[in-house]
Amino acid sequence: MKKLFVHAIPVLFCACSLTAARAQMDMKDAQIEFGFFGGISIPNLTASGSMNNPLNTGYSSRLGPDFGLVREMHFSKLFSVETKLEYSSQGGKKDGFQAFPTPALAALYFQSQGMQAPPYLYANFKSEIRLNYLKFPLLAKLGWNLDDQGHFRFSVAAGPFLGILLSAHQVTSGGGNVYADPQGQQQFPGGPQSFDSTDNIRSQLHKANFGADGNIGIAYMFGKDKVQKIFLEAGGNYGFINIQKGSDDGKNNTGAATVLLGYTYKLTFKPMHGKMF
Repeated sequence: MKKLFVHAIPVLFCACSLTAARAQMDMKDAQIEFGFFGGISIPNLTASGSMNNPLNTGYSSRLGPDFGLVREMHFSKLFSVETKLEYSSQGGKKDGFQAFPTPALAALYFQSQGMQAPPYLYANFKSEIRLNYLKFPLLAKLGWNLDDQGHFRFSVAAGPFLGILLSAHQVTSGGGNVYADPQGQQQFPGGPQSFDSTDNIRSQLHKANFGADGNIGIAYMFGKDKVQKIFLEAGGNYGFINIQKGSDDGKNNTGAATVLLGYTYKLTFKPMHGKMF
């Protein structure tokens, strides 16, 4: 996903900038769409860097909401620029036998036995990282009519985003025996343990992220002069910044696939004396 966005964005922006420059010279009216959207986010955490360990690897996708407001400014029939104010769910989950940092009390037990405490212990439980961001995507968009009447339209969009971390929690549940090895053969004394917990981990993560966003969509235009639009978009995003402040737990990047349904209304602004207001 990262490679796809990195290569697609400059190509799309170069093509769109030429179209926009030509369109601005010929533009008589400015058309701007305002609307809203909502749908699902299917995020995951990708391990990155050379400091991978059992804590930052092995994540699978989770589900979360994705919704917000959108504004699209048209420069021509082909090219527009889209900005969003978006609530984005990120994170990932693990379910099964997995590692967790050795607690201080467990480390003291190993030391009392004349042994060096291992960095991780292992158990069978569920763990979910729930991250919520406020995103500000800026997308260059190309669109084509699919029929002669202009009711159906196909589009592709890509561009950068800035994300602000709103909340971050690690939710664990389940329980069972604890082991000192990843093979589950060296059982730690003390019997089954409960892992039911919700921990705020926001202080451990960077408060901002930056990355790439993109989508393909299909829209249906209706109403007088086709000023109303219902659209369906499938896309994704990828954060370029490692989310952890430290390196003890390894490094991860955020990323998500999205499916969004939305509505917009188009307004036309007439320029006065060569200037638009």
